[in-house]
Amino acid sequence: MNIPADAMRIHVCWGNGEMPRTSDVELKDIIDLILKAKPDGVMIMASNGRHEHEWRVFQDVELPDGKYLIPGVLDSTTNIVEHPEVVAERLVRYADVVGRENVMAGTDCGFGTVAGMQVVVASVAWAKLRSMAEGARLASERLW
Repeated sequence: MNIPADAMRIHVCWGNGEMPRTSDVELKDIIDLILKAKPDGVMIMASNGRHEHEWRVFQDVELPDGKYLIPGVLDSTTNIVEHPEVVAERLVRYADVVGRENVMAGTDCGFGTVAGMQVVVASVAWAKLRSMAEGARLASERLW
């Protein structure tokens, strides 16, 4: 199939369960390979405690023309609802290093990726998504 790059996203994650994550590969070690992939959209884990610091990778790695980041601003493995200000801060942090036009809000992973395994209850998942929308609005006001 010949799907255009601008119609594709690549999702980079190390699983959607609540786990120590001490064996996760660091983004800095694979970012060059990820950015060579065809999709323009690059979805990365960016809100859990093991990966939130990895925005710094983009201080040293230039995002290729046409590519944009979709950092996870919601942790999909916890029932804690992120405050909209936290979401906004995460988005602004990425925008400051890769450009405001190259960032789109996303989640670390899905909220229902394994049949029969519900880590985040539905009402909390919806509350998280509302918080993401509000945080994205706040970030947009600050950036544009």
